[in-house]
Amino acid sequence: MALIELDTLIEAPPERCFDLSLSVDLHLDAAAATGERAVLGATSGLLRLGDAVTWEARQFGLGQRLSVRITKYDRPRSFRDEMTSGPFRQMRHDHWFDEDDVGTSMRDAFEFSTALRPLDLLLLAPYLRRFLVTRNEFIRRVAEGCGWTRYLDDPSTPLPARTRPKPSPF
Repeated sequence: MALIELDTLIEAPPERCFDLSLSVDLHLDAAAATGERAVLGATSGLLRLGDAVTWEARQFGLGQRLSVRITKYDRPRSFRDEMTSGPFRQMRHDHWFDEDDVGTSMRDAFEFSTALRPLDLLLLAPYLRRFLVTRNEFIRRVAEGCGWTRYLDDPSTPLPARTRPKPSPF
């Protein structure tokens, strides 16, 4: 598997960075250059454990679909999204958010493989690194400015747990 690791320093609290990283709407804005769309599953708002989304975009002139699920979730420290279907043989993206003297150290480990290993290292890894750097820079600018309010209500308060409605006793 090919591995891309990034570390981005952000002058904002870990909770804000964590939540922004799980925002479907922010991801779409950050990936506007590829014309990416969320077409199935959670197509807006914040993703949480178990949520799935299918992204559709043009990559290398071809229409691609990538479905991922949030398989690990420890707010505000880390989460993982993994491919459930798409162009890769395997894809796993781990995100960590460590409190730093100036805010947050946001770390990524993006692992992937295709059927053509030489293609992974020569073409896809540099392309995906640029994509992730652009996305992280977008998150940094939004988190450090006032733009985060477009995506989040109040990132300092914990999100309520999702619960199923209780059946009525009547």
